[in-house]
Amino acid sequence: MAAPAIMTWLEHRPFAIAIAESTWLFPIVETLHVLALTVVVGSVAMMDLRLLGFGSRNRSVSEVIASSLPWAWTAFAVAFVAGSMLFSSKAATYYLNLPFRIKMVCLALAAVNMLVFHFFTARGMAAWDRGTPPLAARFAAACSLTLWIIIVAAGRWIGFT
Repeated sequence: MAAPAIMTWLEHRPFAIAIAESTWLFPIVETLHVLALTVVVGSVAMMDLRLLGFGSRNRSVSEVIASSLPWAWTAFAVAFVAGSMLFSSKAATYYLNLPFRIKMVCLALAAVNMLVFHFFTARGMAAWDRGTPPLAARFAAACSLTLWIIIVAAGRWIGFT
């Protein structure tokens, strides 16, 4: 089955129709999505700013990550579920939407960036945990912040196209 056919099938599911046709359901789910995304971006920004040396310099990198990561993952789960619900309501339209595609590509790149950081760069964190992170960690943080800014901007752009 081709992707456009899958998107049409998805948006004709009863839950997707309910979201699309309800006066209140779409805005409620969208509000949850935006609030959760705010927590994700805030949590990620706290970690990235620490890695860049602009925030929480009195705390170790591992401490900032340990306190922020649970918030980021929990909020990401809520944002993912809410975003999936929103997507289902107009799947065929969103699938072809350039800002939506930009957002999804940047989300994938942010995931790859995070995996590379956690599995490679952060392995040597004990050596620089309280000091200045190495260039690779600072680069990962700069990429992360940039990608999340693009994700938020593309998400807002979706609503205007």
